Amino acid sequence: MNKEDPYGQFANVMRGAMSTHSRQAVSGLGAVLGTITASGVKLDDFKHEVQDYLVAELPGTLGLPEREITGAISGISDVAGGGTTGTGRFLLQKEEVEEAVWSLGKGLKAGDRVLAMRVNGGNDIVVLCKVVSANA
Repeated sequence: MNKEDPYGQFANVMRGAMSTHSRQAVSGLGAVLGTITASGVKLDDFKHEVQDYLVAELPGTLGLPEREITGAISGISDVAGGGTTGTGRFLLQKEEVEEAVWSLGKGLKAGDRVLAMRVNGGNDIVVLCKVVSANA
């Protein structure tokens, strides 16, 4: 290319700028690991804490299998009209709970490692799940 060609120089500048912008746009998307802090989430690939973030909720029907549990019994009247306490076994039937919501945000605490996703062109962060070691 001729150094005297202003159109060629302009094309090179535009090509370089577009390449830089494309690389920056793509690098800001995708899943990333992070850590929950006392006031937000700190992503591994971003030096600042993000305080305004979203947390995934999973609405649906919760299916519970038949199961037996042991627990405390209290407040049951005995034959003399007094209360009684003790332990007992309870057989819970198989059931489905409609409109159940699993709220991840209520179970997260500072120090938890999480998987987060950038959405809306990298403007919002959604915490998808807590991440734990397979060997723990």
